[in-house]
Amino acid sequence: MTGHHNSRMTQSFHGIAPISHLGVIRVQGDDAASFLHNQLTQDFALLDLQHARLAAFLSAKGRMQASFIGFKRSASEVLLVCSLDLLPNTLKRLSMFVLRSKAKLTDATAEFSLHGLIGDAVAAAGGTPQAQPWDKQDLGEASLVHLYPAVGQPRALWVAPQGTPIPQAPALPAEAWLWSEVQSGVATLSAPLFELFVPQMLNYESVGGVNFKKGCYPGQEVVARSQFRGTLKRRAYLVQADAALEPGMEVFAASDAEQPTGTVVQAAPAPDGGWAGLVSMQIASAGEALHAGSAGGPALTVQPLPYVLLEDI
Repeated sequence: MTGHHNSRMTQSFHGIAPISHLGVIRVQGDDAASFLHNQLTQDFALLDLQHARLAAFLSAKGRMQASFIGFKRSASEVLLVCSLDLLPNTLKRLSMFVLRSKAKLTDATAEFSLHGLIGDAVAAAGGTPQAQPWDKQDLGEASLVHLYPAVGQPRALWVAPQGTPIPQAPALPAEAWLWSEVQSGVATLSAPLFELFVPQMLNYESVGGVNFKKGCYPGQEVVARSQFRGTLKRRAYLVQADAALEPGMEVFAASDAEQPTGTVVQAAPAPDGGWAGLVSMQIASAGEALHAGSAGGPALTVQPLPYVLLEDI
């Protein structure tokens, strides 16, 4: 995509979009935060009311079973926003670990309304202009979580009880939000990707999804080893394609038509035509000709990531 295209697109890239592909798990009780702290890749024990967390729930082998944006609505209530197609299983799995903790997990999707705000709409909704990703604001009953930007535009997730009036802003189609999610470079795990990746394969350590100082959680050893022994061979890349992409599609590099080098993680149609995608693949393949689905499938062009990887800082 040329810079010229980008500037034209971002001028009209302001507004509010409905979000229907995500659901909400509510964790309630005195131990809500400490319970999640022991299960997820991020620190919930020290979480205040001014921040949210990007976090993953892993298998014992360190593979991601779900990813969340988590935040406190009060001292004893945490909401976890995750992909709807993973929610029932995730709720069941997490609940198995509750044991004697004072924490009750429920599917609260029907009780909350979720919207995505882009560009000027963030400030119009009451968002702080200088907010950093994962800053959280309480606006009445609503929670506003600041996200990573896309194409230079601020973005935020608006979560509020059903019936709360939504912020006044131009309406954007759901596709515009999905495209902005891809462009932000921050992946949301969905069902086709269950147990395929350790968090670093989706760059989670570089976008606030992993805390290396916190204590044990399932899969922690694998995550620490990937980070500190330099054994990581896969990363997430931003790509564009002229044909439709979908999560779970295999990606092939020119040097090997038989063995896939990676997987499409997330994809959305781009406003100016074509498709944008996030691909987790072998670092060694990033400079090669890439194709989705098969060695003769749609060509993928790697784009620069909108953030710096931790290892490069």
